[in-house]
Amino acid sequence: MKTKLTNAKRLTSSNELVNCEILIEDGKIREIASEITEQADQTLDAKNNLVSPGFIDVHIHLREPGGEYKETIATGTQSAARGGFTTVCSMPNTNPVPDNADTLDQLLQKIKADGVVRVLPYASITKGLKGEERTNIKELFEHGAFAFTDDGVGIQTANQMFQAMKDAAACGAAIVAHCEDNSLVYGGVTHDGEVSKRLNLPGIPSLSESVQIARDVLLAEAADCHYHVCHVSTKESVRVIRDAKKAGIKVTAEVSPHHLILNETDILENDANFKMNPPLRGRDDQAALIEGLLDGTLDFIATDHAPHGEEEKANGFLEAPFGIVGLETAFPLLYTHLVQKNVLNLHELIDRMTKKPADVFGLPYGTMKEGAPADLTIVDLEKTAKIDRYQFASKGKNTPFHGWEVTGFPVITIVGGKVVFEEGNHA
Repeated sequence: MKTKLTNAKRLTSSNELVNCEILIEDGKIREIASEITEQADQTLDAKNNLVSPGFIDVHIHLREPGGEYKETIATGTQSAARGGFTTVCSMPNTNPVPDNADTLDQLLQKIKADGVVRVLPYASITKGLKGEERTNIKELFEHGAFAFTDDGVGIQTANQMFQAMKDAAACGAAIVAHCEDNSLVYGGVTHDGEVSKRLNLPGIPSLSESVQIARDVLLAEAADCHYHVCHVSTKESVRVIRDAKKAGIKVTAEVSPHHLILNETDILENDANFKMNPPLRGRDDQAALIEGLLDGTLDFIATDHAPHGEEEKANGFLEAPFGIVGLETAFPLLYTHLVQKNVLNLHELIDRMTKKPADVFGLPYGTMKEGAPADLTIVDLEKTAKIDRYQFASKGKNTPFHGWEVTGFPVITIVGGKVVFEEGNHA
């Protein structure tokens, strides 16, 4: 089966758009050229839009099994396809937790049956995410675990983390960490700053994140382990990671779109659609995150897509769960607020949503070249519309960006040569 993508524009390394056609055969890119004369079984018209490598998100929550009222593998991967993501990595805070070979195998079977994009599942570091008994990292890795994390919960004891890092290093796996020292959280629900005081809400100090990263980079150095930091939010965290990289420690890190685009001053009232963990920090933290993304301290962008039920999120900061959705809004928000405002250029943005995450985790995706998997995202850089959470494919409607006008929307998503989303052709 041959498919020819016509009337496309690709982005050069010098950030220029040039005309191209792409021939896809057996799920791979066979040829990229300004014009392809060979006939194909079908033709797909890109309508003069940008064709990019498929986006990669190494940090999402699919909620299934156990939280299907929030999201399912089917709805979450449809949401990913709508957002231009072709590969996503699902966090293990499900019920049951993928903490043994049997539950991981069952999860992989469900993904194969219901997923419309490629899903690489994490397994947990500790059984039941309880921070007590470590999982069999070697066995889980051999059964297809992408990497290991207790995301949503920081590993509280240094020895537990150190032993997990040694286990992971022995089989070439990565330890991925939600960094939070529970003894420094103080029951907080938003950043410990001016907004927590104005709204009379308990605050989460920046120190709760940065102090655990500081501990972990030294453990990673001793264990010779690839250590990856989730959703960095503070200027101190950026400084610690930058220093660790300079010291030659194998540490990588991600930042989420909401931490790049928002800060605590955007929280005007007790609206839990702005409640996420880590919380929106101060203006100086936001500036440090942008600087860290630009200079490579923060390797790439990941959404931390975290769907919840509408009733749960209606309960205000004190009662609502942490988390917002992000798959369908990520690219247009980042394009509008970073590229169009000249914070970074389009090539740099796409690089941090495709090649960089693939490189960090050794994935064979994220590039658009002959012989590579035909994972492609076609983006209309001219399309401007308001974000409407009620049009999301995701079950989760919990976003602080509802009603925001943005530009640059994925219109076609292709995974392994198969169209999994085409604007106007979805339910």
